[in-house]
Amino acid sequence: MAGFTIRVYGLIVNDNNEILLSKEYYKGINFTKFPGGGLEFGEGTRDALKREIQEELKLDCVVGEHVYTSDFFVESAFAKGVQVLSVYYKLKLLGEPLLEQIAVNTNQKEQFFWKKLSEMDENILTFPFDKHVVSNFL
Repeated sequence: MAGFTIRVYGLIVNDNNEILLSKEYYKGINFTKFPGGGLEFGEGTRDALKREIQEELKLDCVVGEHVYTSDFFVESAFAKGVQVLSVYYKLKLLGEPLLEQIAVNTNQKEQFFWKKLSEMDENILTFPFDKHVVSNFL
């Protein structure tokens, strides 16, 4: 099956110069990424990111400046034959996120944590586009 998936992510930096990251478990894979997720049919990228943040963090947000749209090929880690396109925005949360672990369902868990920008390294993150964003835009 050849296809595409579009992912949207928020770069959320607090007043302490820390960036919000997510540790997740999905389909047997543990990974660390920026908050966000998949675009659904009929959504724009900004609306999708607002929805994802509401689902994941139970908070509203303001989607700010566009930072990066992927410009090289990456195949999905979860679906063979599916190409990933990722879009990143600066984002401001309207409230404080809960950082406790959330069991989304029996096959998916996620936990959020702050990481000092001064300590950010691409090796903290799992996926190629996230690594590229850390190396080139943070």
